Amino acid sequence: MKNYILPFRDLVVHPGLTVPIYIDNPLSVACIEAAATANQRVVITPQHSWSYPSMPGDIYDVGTIGDIAQVLRMPDGTLHAIVRTTDVVQLTDIGVENGIFTADATPIEIVDDSGLEQTIALRDKVAENIQALAITRKFKMEKMRAIIQNYPMAAFVDSVVQSIDMDTDDAVRILRAQSWREKLMILLEKINLIAETAKIENSINRRIQQQMENGRREAILQEKMRAIQREMGDDSEEMDTENLRKRIERSAMPNDAKEKALSEWKRMRSMSPMSNEGGLLKTYLEELLSMPWDKSDNAPIDLKTARSVLDSQHSGMQGVKERILEHIAVMKKTGGNHGSILCFVGAPGVGKTSLCKSIAAALGRKYQRISLGGISDEAHFRGHRKTYIGAQTGRIMDALKRCKSNNPVIVLDEIDKMGRDWRGDPESALLEILDPEQNKSFRDHYLEVDFDLSNVLFIATANSLNMSNALKDRMEIIEIPGYSEDEKVQIAREHLISRAAADTGWNVDNIIISDDALRHLIRNYTSEEGVRELQRELTALLRRTLLEHDCMDVKTEFTPQKIDELLSLRKSATLSKRIGFGVRA
Repeated sequence: MKNYILPFRDLVVHPGLTVPIYIDNPLSVACIEAAATANQRVVITPQHSWSYPSMPGDIYDVGTIGDIAQVLRMPDGTLHAIVRTTDVVQLTDIGVENGIFTADATPIEIVDDSGLEQTIALRDKVAENIQALAITRKFKMEKMRAIIQNYPMAAFVDSVVQSIDMDTDDAVRILRAQSWREKLMILLEKINLIAETAKIENSINRRIQQQMENGRREAILQEKMRAIQREMGDDSEEMDTENLRKRIERSAMPNDAKEKALSEWKRMRSMSPMSNEGGLLKTYLEELLSMPWDKSDNAPIDLKTARSVLDSQHSGMQGVKERILEHIAVMKKTGGNHGSILCFVGAPGVGKTSLCKSIAAALGRKYQRISLGGISDEAHFRGHRKTYIGAQTGRIMDALKRCKSNNPVIVLDEIDKMGRDWRGDPESALLEILDPEQNKSFRDHYLEVDFDLSNVLFIATANSLNMSNALKDRMEIIEIPGYSEDEKVQIAREHLISRAAADTGWNVDNIIISDDALRHLIRNYTSEEGVRELQRELTALLRRTLLEHDCMDVKTEFTPQKIDELLSLRKSATLSKRIGFGVRA
């Protein structure tokens, strides 16, 4: 006859004990009622899972069988039961029906060696060692001594297991042991391990406490040292604070910014050097001082030099280069960035970003690029309030600080890729930055003072005209068309071949490729308006040739047949990928 099983999450009991049990789980209540109705014994067994088990693997295959001595049903549906345990049993053929577990229970014989001297000595050793844990675990040693004197060995072992809050696996291991001597040996080993762990924890706690006391002691001594230094007129902290004030007064900040800085400096001076807010104010003042208030690149504008730079770095695009030179001519005549903001629109790879670098080189100015792809937070431009944790300036102020100039060329890359969400509308902040009538007094949220951006030359790039009318109204759109085949050949001849040689370690003199071969490469291996893919294919040719010649860049003529031979594997792999994608389910 199968016995009913009562699973428990944190209860492992030994035989020979009377165990009071409080049950509020409906399935456990049903198990006790079924066992009581059938006048059968019940097996108390621990479980692996935290929640009530649902399958045989969720409970251990060992438990303690006992008789139900009393069942008290409460009005709220819970049960108070008393079970007298008799034997440790091995469970087999465990089954579950409607949440109630049943199994065949085979008793595990336990040798009663509780009266032997060795067993009694082990019990006394366990009791002695557990006294080391009495302070940290708050054991009631008087109760433990009463159990030793008045109760059998089972009550002592069970009391120790429950007192030290032992893991279920260790408690089950003790339950399986077939003699009291073996149970006490396992228990003694576990107690010694807990005692050693407690010693380590106490050592760490004492060390932390000592470090905290030393820290307080050092803070007090440092405060006394500063007081002595102030009396002697030699306070390094005071000197640093005074030097900061002198730097503010000597800086080229506008009057309103200088007043703001001095006001914050007075607040910082009144605070303790150990305070967090004092450190934040010092960081804020350092940020103000690091801004290029009066630093600019004053290289004279030379139209011939500008034309030469543009022609040397970019082939074709005559109309675009003429429009850029017109803009530079107005800058030279007026001495400022008068006119519309330029926005280069074109397909990827037509040279928008590199054209912006060339403009900076032609003007002799610093160059900074800000990628706007995916930006949806206004704080990227305006910064964060300095009261926020981790606050910092916006990307415009950060770019000026990094280039140490107030008139660089700042490229707003991929301006058509900006987003918008609940954190703000970055486009509205950008409209102020690009408006020459408003950006003379741009205010970053972190700096909280006005900064003149009218000297900055802003240039935008975009892949399409997918942007608001207000943004397009601030800029002059210059569309960069795709290159013709002849222009691609010329660009490859003047720029791409040498760049691919530098990327792969080739000597450019060892590369022989005719215009017909370049046209063959363009027609059969590229399909773009720009030249980025052409650059990749040229690099792939040189890589493959290096592989075939054991990393030696021997002089090689790249004929159309040679190009097909080198790129055939790559082309076939690409075609197979496209075909496979087309038929995939």
